[in-house]
Amino acid sequence: MRFSWDLIEPVLPVPYVPTLGPVRRDDPVRDLFEAVVENAGTGRFLPYDKDQRWSPTKTERVILDAIEHDRRLTLIPTFSERGGGVVKVHVYGSTPDSLSVAAVLAGKLAAAYGARQARVVWFLGPEHSEAYARGVGTRVQLKDFAAGPGEAPGVPVLEYGPLDEPEQFRVFANQMAAHGFAFLHEQMLDGAVGPVLVVLDDGVVAGAIGPMETMGDAAGRLRLLPQYFGVLPQYRGRGYGRALWRAAMHWGHDHGASYQLLQTEVGGASDRLCAAEGLTSLGFVNQTTV
Repeated sequence: MRFSWDLIEPVLPVPYVPTLGPVRRDDPVRDLFEAVVENAGTGRFLPYDKDQRWSPTKTERVILDAIEHDRRLTLIPTFSERGGGVVKVHVYGSTPDSLSVAAVLAGKLAAAYGARQARVVWFLGPEHSEAYARGVGTRVQLKDFAAGPGEAPGVPVLEYGPLDEPEQFRVFANQMAAHGFAFLHEQMLDGAVGPVLVVLDDGVVAGAIGPMETMGDAAGRLRLLPQYFGVLPQYRGRGYGRALWRAAMHWGHDHGASYQLLQTEVGGASDRLCAAEGLTSLGFVNQTTV
C-alpha cells in the first residue's frame, strides 16, 4: 500500500511513525511510513530501527489489511507479540469521531488476534497545553548537539562497562526493576549493550543512566539512543539525576551524536528535567486502553 502524503502530512502534529516511534521533522518521514508497511510481517528490523538492540526479530508490525486511509481519516493499526499481544491503532486525523472510530477498530482487531490489550494512539502538537496529555501522554523531546552538550555534571559520574562491581549494580537494578534496570542488568552481564553511567553515594549505586549507545538514522545522521534513567528514592533531591543526564549528553556529544530523541511522561521528573535543560518539545503522543 502507498499513502497519499497530502492527506497525512497536514494531520501529522508529531513526527511519529508506527512501529518506529518518534523521528525528526526533517527526516524522510514519508519514506519511513512506506518502509514500515513494506517491512510488515518479515520479522526483520529496518537498519535504523532502535529496537533491534533488544531482540533478534521485530515483534511489532503494521496490520496491512486493516489500514484505513482516506480524505477523512487515516488509521494505521499495529500488532505486537509481546506482553500477551497488543493492538494499537494510530490515529492521523482530527475529525470529531476519530478516536471513537479508532477504538472500535482496535477492539475488533484485538479480538481477531487474541491480543491481551487494545489501545488507541493519537497525537497533539507542541502548541497544545500539556494538560491535554497529562495522565495519558508522553512528550517527544529533542536534544540537538549542534550547540554543544550543555553544562557539565555537578557531581562525579562513573562509567560502568564491564562491571567491576556486578553485585553492587545488581542491588540497585533490583530496587529499580520497575524502571527497567533489572532487564538492563541482564543485558549488561551478557555484554549485549553499551556502558552505563552511574553516581555513587558512599560506595552505593544511587542512580544510573544507560546503556550509552549511538545508531544511524534514516538520513544517515548519528543519534544518541534513549536510555533507562533513574535515581533511588532515598537519594533524590541531591542533584544526582541532573548530573547523570548532563553526563549522558556529554557522552553523546563526545561520541559524535547529532541529536537525541526521547519520550518523557508528561509532568514527570524526567519531563521537568528535560524542560529545565532546554530540550525542544516536538509534541505529545497519547494512548488510551480500549
